[in-house]
Amino acid sequence: MSRSVFRRLPVEQAVGDHYGGRHRLRAVYRTPDLVVLGLGVMIGAGIFSIAARQAAGTAGPAVVVSFLIAGGVCLLAALAYAEMGALVPVAGSAYAFTYVAFGEIWGWLVGWSLVLELLLAASAVSRAWSLYAAQTLAGFDVPVPGWLGGLIGQRTGFDVFALAILALLVLLVAIGGRVGLRTLWLIVVAKLAVLGLVVGVGATYFDAGNLRPFVPPARPAPSGGTMLESAVSALTGGGPQVFGVWGVLAAAPAIVFAYIGFDLVATAAEETGDAPRRVPRGILGALVAAIVGYTAVALVLTAMVRYDRIDPEAATLSGAFDAVGAGGMGRVIDIGAVLGLTTVILVVLVALTRVVFSLGRDGLLPASLGRTGRYRVPTRATLVAGGAAIVMTQTVDVLALEPLVVMGALFTFLFVAAAVPALRRSRPDLPRPFRVRAPRTVATATIVLVVWLLSNLPFSTLGWFACWMAAGLAVYLLYGRRHSHLRQTDPPPPPASRTPTQNPGPFTPPPPARDARPFTPPPRGGPPTHDPLSPARNAGPLAPPPQGGPPSHGPASPSRDAGPFASPPEGGSPSHGSASPGRDAGRFAPPPPGGPPSHGSASPAQNAGPLAPSPQGGAPTHDPASPSRDAGPLAPPQQGGPPTHDSPPPARDAGPLAPPPQGGSPSHGSASPSRDGGPSPRGGRSSDPFAVPPMDVPRRGRYRRDAPQ
Repeated sequence: MSRSVFRRLPVEQAVGDHYGGRHRLRAVYRTPDLVVLGLGVMIGAGIFSIAARQAAGTAGPAVVVSFLIAGGVCLLAALAYAEMGALVPVAGSAYAFTYVAFGEIWGWLVGWSLVLELLLAASAVSRAWSLYAAQTLAGFDVPVPGWLGGLIGQRTGFDVFALAILALLVLLVAIGGRVGLRTLWLIVVAKLAVLGLVVGVGATYFDAGNLRPFVPPARPAPSGGTMLESAVSALTGGGPQVFGVWGVLAAAPAIVFAYIGFDLVATAAEETGDAPRRVPRGILGALVAAIVGYTAVALVLTAMVRYDRIDPEAATLSGAFDAVGAGGMGRVIDIGAVLGLTTVILVVLVALTRVVFSLGRDGLLPASLGRTGRYRVPTRATLVAGGAAIVMTQTVDVLALEPLVVMGALFTFLFVAAAVPALRRSRPDLPRPFRVRAPRTVATATIVLVVWLLSNLPFSTLGWFACWMAAGLAVYLLYGRRHSHLRQTDPPPPPASRTPTQNPGPFTPPPPARDARPFTPPPRGGPPTHDPLSPARNAGPLAPPPQGGPPSHGPASPSRDAGPFASPPEGGSPSHGSASPGRDAGRFAPPPPGGPPSHGSASPAQNAGPLAPSPQGGAPTHDPASPSRDAGPLAPPQQGGPPTHDSPPPARDAGPLAPPPQGGSPSHGSASPSRDGGPSPRGGRSSDPFAVPPMDVPRRGRYRRDAPQ
């Protein structure tokens, strides 16, 4: 199991043609489109409210520094997203990056965290859109029917506006990317015009005296129940503070929520032409533009109205304009807020559907979610994810769960930052159009700062996030691990290799054979006795011949080569090693002067070897045939007589050869129960197991096992 859950998706498989053309998304984005995509999600209603809240209650005029600190942390994370987006330009974004770098289970957990972040963001922003839309209608004195007044602008319960905006944008995303892109351009240009108008009008009320003191003196603050506050209290014995240096740092984690969204640009990489070069530009360009915009609004706000004159309970940019006598700007800000939230919902839905599409394409979610529709967009994933967002926004108090959006985003930042040095080490051969300098230093700094941001979240947020991740782990173990496409294409592990000694050598002592019997030492001057063939692969070398007698055959050994000829004794025939299970059992021994040569007994090889040459005026000697497929060629004929041929191949336990009598034919050991036992020639079976009559001459020089004898 450990091997299967930690298997990594190869980069070549993730970005290549593995998924086929049917699953490829249409390329519709260019670099300006990616910048607009990022600005559409980062510049929302928060730009008109978050600066006022943090200046009034946490940091004072130094909130400008807080915006820069939060922007710097996000910029470090954006560098990691830029390199990974150029290296793995697919729709899964952080999920795909983690899958490639760390394995399937970590990729699934990051993808599951992205689903939480985006699903909850779409639901919460749709509720906020309903609140701002109702406020805008009231600001322009638009009459609302009484029955509708209780169904719009509600923080909880059924809300018509939240339902309508989600349903409309889900339909827009489902019918095609080009239509959604044109709509996005239109709305982003409109809200940037509103933002420019707000900054321009606010600059006319600029008063540098309102910026002093830039860092107000610190004072105690009510405990927010965060992990960092608990740790500081345990170490110093004091409580949390607002304003001062502590307040400047404490405001940064809340401001990070405004910048979250640059990471969603990476989800559009699969729909971008020349993505390895355009995606990094889109991510970094959108983030830098957002940092400039937020910092400009914060500077104008704190210079327009002194921080201690802003009502913390109603800290908005509209209230600041009311305080300087420009109440008409409030309506413009409301319009900008509605437009800004519309693009946030649109981009979040696009990113959510691409993540769900990637999970389905990899088999971790149902495969039907990983298919594209008529317009080459993930239609099914859009309808399923949009339907889940609609149900959540109508049944759950999503505004109270807003910190979970930050938790999910920061969790993914950790893995993407760590993926950069991990892939630099494991895959240095991959082309990287965008490279982060000093990747280990940047990754370490990003991880430390992200952990610091996480420590500013409440304990309750950490608890809810742990419950969501536990549910995701159960889904993976019950479904995703078994249906993963990578598991189906991953080859099975090789079987454990066996290491038997296949060639122990000619001098290795053999293991005891089943049917082997020991050799009887030959008497002086008599023929050698031979034990039946054992099931060993090689009969082994010959025993040293006795003085004046023929050689005896040594016990069988499991080697493949029987060894060389033994040196012939004085006045006797040379001895030969027994045949091994090779293709040729051995060689002819050189005939002694005036005597017949001896030949090693055959082993169960495919060719028992040729016959020994016949002596002058006598019958040739022949070793018994082995159970091979080819008994071997004919022996050379005697002078004036027909050639002899090997007998049919016996079984493993064929009997030994009897020495040939003077002037007669050789005798053969008793046959074992072989397949081709057959009757003996000249009718019936011989009573003498060693008596074998002379064989007829077979046709065409090769013996046939079924030839009549």
